[in-house]
Amino acid sequence: MSNGGFAERLYALRTGAKLSQEELARAAGVSVRALSDMERGRSRGPQRRTVQALAAALGLDATELRELGRAAESGRPRPAARSVNRPAAQPAPRHNLELPRDLGDFTARGAALHRLRALAEDLDPGHPPVAVVCGQPGLGKTAFAIHAAHCLAPRFPDGQYAIDLRGMDLQPTPPRDALARLLRALGVADGALPTTTDDRSGLLRSVLRDRRVLLLLDNAADEAQVRPLPGHGPSLTLITSRNTLAGLESVHRPELALLRREEAVELLTRVIGPERIQRESQAARDLADLCGRLPLAVRIAAQRLASRPHEHLGKLVTQLAEDTTRLDTLQAGSLQVRAAFSLSYRQLPPPARTLFRRASLAAGPDFSCQSAALLADLPLRQATGCAQDLADAGLLQPHPTADRYRFHDLLRLFAAERLAEEDEPAHITAAENRVNLWTLHRATAAARLFDTEPHPDATPTCDPDPATAPADQEQARIWLEAERAQWLTALDRAQGRGLHQQVIDTAEAMHWFSDRTPHWELWAQVFQWAVNSARTLGSRRDEAVHLNYLAWAYNMCLYDHASALTTAQDALGAARESGDQLQVGWALGYAAGALHRLGRTEESITRLQEAAHHLNHQTGAPSRLAELTVLNTLGQHMRQVGRAPEALTIHRRSEAICRAGVPGKPPELIGLYLAVTRQHIGNDLAALHRWNDAEDPLRYALTHFEAARMPAWSEPARLDLGIVLHRLTRHHEAHTTLTTAHDALVRLNNPRHVEAANELHELHELHEVFDVAGHSTDSDGSDTRPPNRSRLR
Repeated sequence: MSNGGFAERLYALRTGAKLSQEELARAAGVSVRALSDMERGRSRGPQRRTVQALAAALGLDATELRELGRAAESGRPRPAARSVNRPAAQPAPRHNLELPRDLGDFTARGAALHRLRALAEDLDPGHPPVAVVCGQPGLGKTAFAIHAAHCLAPRFPDGQYAIDLRGMDLQPTPPRDALARLLRALGVADGALPTTTDDRSGLLRSVLRDRRVLLLLDNAADEAQVRPLPGHGPSLTLITSRNTLAGLESVHRPELALLRREEAVELLTRVIGPERIQRESQAARDLADLCGRLPLAVRIAAQRLASRPHEHLGKLVTQLAEDTTRLDTLQAGSLQVRAAFSLSYRQLPPPARTLFRRASLAAGPDFSCQSAALLADLPLRQATGCAQDLADAGLLQPHPTADRYRFHDLLRLFAAERLAEEDEPAHITAAENRVNLWTLHRATAAARLFDTEPHPDATPTCDPDPATAPADQEQARIWLEAERAQWLTALDRAQGRGLHQQVIDTAEAMHWFSDRTPHWELWAQVFQWAVNSARTLGSRRDEAVHLNYLAWAYNMCLYDHASALTTAQDALGAARESGDQLQVGWALGYAAGALHRLGRTEESITRLQEAAHHLNHQTGAPSRLAELTVLNTLGQHMRQVGRAPEALTIHRRSEAICRAGVPGKPPELIGLYLAVTRQHIGNDLAALHRWNDAEDPLRYALTHFEAARMPAWSEPARLDLGIVLHRLTRHHEAHTTLTTAHDALVRLNNPRHVEAANELHELHELHEVFDVAGHSTDSDGSDTRPPNRSRLR
C-alpha cells in the first residue's frame, strides 16, 4: 500500500532544506536506499524512531515533527487484534505545560543555539545537562529558550514541558508547587503526589529515568527554587533567569550578548519588511544604536513601526534621540522597556537601589566601587557587595579585568529616572559634591607622583584614603587613566563652585603627567580652567604658568598652532608683569614652537636663541631644565633648515649639561632629558648621513622611554630608528620597527604616523624592485627630512 502523503512531505522537507538524499541519509543514520523508498512511497509507514531521526536531521520544530509523525503513522499497518499479553504502547500524555508559541521572526543567537544542539546530541543520561540562560532585563532570554526548545523538540520525543517560575513576583512559585505541576503533566495522579519537596523531586527523577524530555524552567528566582527541578536520565533542562544563579553546580551557560548592529537591523527587517528598511537604511542603523541593541527595545521599536505602516523610521529615530523621553517612546502596547527594568529594580534591597540610582551620576562610561560608595554614601565594602549584586541581577555590567562597572545605555536612563523620582535634590547635590571633592584630592595626589618641580606655593595635598592610594607612578597612571572622566568632571564642577585654588593646584599637579599623555586633547580644557581661576583670583604669576601649559596643549594636543602662538604671547606678558623670569623663558620657547609649526622657522630660531640666552643667566634647577628643553628645540629647528652641524654642536652642549647633572633633581629625571637629547643627536647624525653613528643614540633613547612607559615619546623615537635602519638597508628589521611605530602612532593620534606610512610604502616599493632585480643595493639616504617630535617642557 503506497504512502504518498508521507513521501510527498518528506521530499518537500528535504528539498526545502537543500539536502541531497545522501546528505540526509548520513545525518539521520539511515541508508540511502531506505530513504529513497520512503520518498517514492514504497516503504510502509516508517517507525517512530526513524521519523524522529529524520526530523532531527532536518531541524524540524515540534509542530513539524507532529505533522510528519502523523503522516508516517497513517501508512503503518494496524493490528487486527490486541494481544492479551502485551498492552498497547501509550502515546505521550497531553498536558497543560506545552511550550509557548515560538516567534516566527526570531533573529540571531546562532552560536548559543549551536551550543545547545551539541548538548542535546551528546547527551549523557548519567549526567543530564542543565543550561542556564541569564542576563540583563530585555536581553531576550525567554524568547531564546522557547525558540531553542522548539528547535530541539524532535530530539525529545517523550515531551517538552515549560513552566513559568515567576521569579520576578513578590512570591515566586515554590519548588514544591512547581514539582506538582510537572508531575501532573507527566501523568502522575494527584493522589500519588508525595507531600514533601524532596519526595516530589525524587519521584520526578524516577518518572524521567527512561524518558527523553525537555524541561524549560522560565524566569527562575534563585538557586534554591530550581535545584529540585532539573530532570533525570536522557533529558535536557533549560533555565532562564535575570540572576546569574552562580551557585548552581555543573551547568552550561550559553552566552547571550547584545545584538550586533546588523542583527538588530535584521530583526527590524523581519518585523516590518525589507522595503521600509531599504528606503531608510541609515535610519534603521541609528534606530538599532538608540535601542542599545537590546533585543526587547529593538522589538518594541519594530512593533511600533509595524503598527504604523506609513510612519518613517527617521521620525522614530528623532523621538528616541531625546534622552529624557526615550523610555517613554520604547513601548508598544503591553511591551515596555521601563516595565521590564522595573521588575528587577523592585527586587533589590534598599542599599542596592540607592547605589543603582546614584551610580547614574558617575561621569564617563564606567565607574569604580569607590565612586559608587561616595555617591551612595555607603561604606566601600558594602558598596562593593551591592555592585556585585547588581551585576548578578543584570543591572550593571562588570568590567572583565578591573573592579569597575558600567550601565547599559537604557538602564542608565532608567536609573536617572528613578534618581529624579526618589531622591531629594539636596541629597543629589551632596552626593555629587562628595565624590567630586574626594576625586580631586586623589587626582592631585596621584598626579604629584610625576611632579619633579612642585609648585612652591601649592597647597599640600594628602590622599583622601592613604590605605588605597597609588603607591608609585604606574599605579597613579592606571588610576588617572581609569578615572579620567570623573576627575575632569570634578575639576569643572570645582570651578563652577568657586574652588579656584583647588583648580589651580590640581592643574599644576597634572602638568608633568600631561607630558606622558600628549594625545589627550582634554589638557587644553584643564589648563584653560586653571587660567580662568588664576584670573579670577588675580594671580598674574599663576596665569603665566597655566597660559604656558595651555600653549603647550595647543601645540602638542590640538595641533592648533595659531592659538598656541597667541597664548604664548599672553603668557609672556603675564610673566614679565609678574617678574617670573622662568616663565618668561618658557613663554619664549612655546612661542618658538608655534612659529616653527606655522612654517616661520627663522623667527622660531630667533625666539629660541633669545630664550636660551635669557635662561642661561637665571639660577636654579628649574631654569637649567628649561634651558635644556630650549637648547634641544633650537638644535632641532636648525637641523630642519639644513644646519645639521650647528644642531649637533648645540645638542652636544645639552648632553654635557645632562651628564654634569642638575643639583636637586633626581637622576631619573635627568636621565629622561638625556634620552631626549640623545634622540636629537641621533637625528643630527642621520641628517649628516652618518647612519651607523646614528643608530646607538636612537636605541638609547628608545630603551629609556620604553622603560619609563612613555609611549608618546618612545614611538617617535622608534620611527626615527626605523628610518635609520631603512637607510642602512637592514630591511627586515626596518620593516618590523616601522610597522610597530606606525600602529602605535595611529593609536596615539600622532601626525607622524603619516611619515611612518610613507617610509613603509617606500620600503615595500624597494622590496618589489629587489624581487624583480634579484638583488639589493644600499639606500642612497637622500631622504633626510626630520619630523616633528615631542619634547619636554
